[in-house]
Amino acid sequence: MTLPAKTHILISRTDAIGDVVLTLPMCGYIKSVYPNAVISFLGRTYTGPVIKACAMVDHFINYDEMQKLPEPEMIRYLQDKNIDIVLHVFPNKHVAKLARKARIKTRIGTTNRPYHWLTCNKLVKLSRKKSNLHEAQLNMVLLRPLNMAVPELAEIPKYYQFKPAAEVPAQLKQILTTDKFNLILHPKSHGSGVEWGINNFAGLIDLLPAERFNIIITGSEKEKDLLNNWLKQQPEHVIDVTGQMNLDEFIAFIHSADGLVASGTGPLHIAAACGINTLGLFPNTRPIHPQRWAPLGLKANFIESDSGSLQSITPEMVAQKINQWKK
Repeated sequence: MTLPAKTHILISRTDAIGDVVLTLPMCGYIKSVYPNAVISFLGRTYTGPVIKACAMVDHFINYDEMQKLPEPEMIRYLQDKNIDIVLHVFPNKHVAKLARKARIKTRIGTTNRPYHWLTCNKLVKLSRKKSNLHEAQLNMVLLRPLNMAVPELAEIPKYYQFKPAAEVPAQLKQILTTDKFNLILHPKSHGSGVEWGINNFAGLIDLLPAERFNIIITGSEKEKDLLNNWLKQQPEHVIDVTGQMNLDEFIAFIHSADGLVASGTGPLHIAAACGINTLGLFPNTRPIHPQRWAPLGLKANFIESDSGSLQSITPEMVAQKINQWKK
């Protein structure tokens, strides 16, 4: 299947931040093969800032806003977009039904969702749990009906084209220094990854020289409450910015920093996409191991534990990696 010029492709991924980040290279890859393609991305309100930060996405379609419409209006809304192809990267029964009812000409989904047999006309055999491919590569398996092969893992970072759409707030910009390495530590994960534990992060802070590292702790407003007592116990040079940024601002802040350490969570993948030094901490258990979820970036790396927890990863091991980073 070869695409005509100006083909309008809709990528549907209505789940979490990290998953969305690892779907964005699809957009750059499609444009590298079909430069005139128009790409829309169907996502949620809270992932909108991530999607809008990708220069390869032409239009963001807010699924949460779309769902407020009666079904006939949702169908008409999609029809008015003149979409030629929909890629169901994250299987969503409701979206699949809407795409069929909107008579989108080419509807691509996986064979392992029974409703795709009724709603899609191009089916791709894909088992994520059993595959040895990275999540970003698994997403691109869905491009096979468009005569596009899955790229090598090392090629994927160049397809991000990721740049913040907002500025770092003035009060936070002054936190970032020019004479030290601005290191973000993101201890929590909102349940999306196996956590390393705040005691390990405290041990890491003790190993990093204050004269070289400007250490910044980030997290959501909910995570701020969870970290509050721990933060009070940290050295004076450790800066707490938890709960102080929306996602647009957080993306800009990460982009302006020099490095980030986290478990397998959204900010980890944002940092990798931004091209800064990134270190992910992962268990060796499928399907949440680094072979599937490692951060992908020009300066991204990971440490894998020897079990389903992260306790075999010591602060010394993490500090050794960080001390190799350049500002």
